[in-house]
Amino acid sequence: MTTLLESAPHARPFLKWAGGKTQLLGQLSQRLPPEIKSGEITRYIEPFVGGGSVFFSLMQKFPFRSSHISDLNEELILIYHVIKKSRHKLIHELEILESEYNSAHQENKEYLYYHIRDLFNQKKTEIDFHNYDPEWVTRAAYSIFLNHTCYNGLFRMNRRGEFNVPFGKYKTSRILNRENLNQVSLLLKKTHIILGDFTGCKKFVDNRTFVYLDPPYRPLNTTSSFTAYSKNGFSDKDQDRLAVLFRELDNTGAKIMLSNSDPRNEDPHDSYFDELYSDYSVERVPARRIISCNGSLRGEINELIITNYRY
Repeated sequence: MTTLLESAPHARPFLKWAGGKTQLLGQLSQRLPPEIKSGEITRYIEPFVGGGSVFFSLMQKFPFRSSHISDLNEELILIYHVIKKSRHKLIHELEILESEYNSAHQENKEYLYYHIRDLFNQKKTEIDFHNYDPEWVTRAAYSIFLNHTCYNGLFRMNRRGEFNVPFGKYKTSRILNRENLNQVSLLLKKTHIILGDFTGCKKFVDNRTFVYLDPPYRPLNTTSSFTAYSKNGFSDKDQDRLAVLFRELDNTGAKIMLSNSDPRNEDPHDSYFDELYSDYSVERVPARRIISCNGSLRGEINELIITNYRY
């Protein structure tokens, strides 16, 4: 028998996102701390929220009393704020963009794409990413439009913070998913959204908290890096800083899970993460590459799931 909860529409990621965890949700769910199901954990924190697949999944399965999501990607956090505060205006703007795109001839679709991309990049210096403004709605609409019409659904910035992905050449595109944005907005009403470095989450963590860390993955080789999700990138020094945070959060009594790439996919002797997290559980699980320019590289590889608890 289907329950009302099971039949209700669920919030899902609203962006295509390199490194999204949708295909790894089963593996992650099997390794959640038992204290989540028993209700002993009452707070959820995700400092690298990205597309939000883990956040949406867990927040709709478990009765957390509070949640905190953050990211250093200012464009991404802006969209989350807009969906939370101004979803009706955002839906209206996306409806116009979707209609204009899908009704245009192919050459006009390409013109529209690059016109929106140019406007998006030119107006970046006018945006105050720390104080909500009605202008954020248009910017969020442009971000979602570009994400759903660009090549391979990437969200990539150059060193100047400009969106630089080429046109995707789609004949039609579902730019607006009204029902999903409504569900996402409702879910975000009880969520604290923060723009900033991952270390900022420390002040919210206690022994009744579950923290999921999903940093930009360490590149397996020189051609596989998608760490440029923000203009600042994510280096090994950042990975080391994250390991320090992991230990600090562990000392609070919080339950922590971290995912990352497995360097041994390329070099069987590369023990970078095994050494970095030698005091914790390091597991290798199968996964599939989601985004690659070369279709032959979209095969099965291992990823790492690191926890400070037994499940």
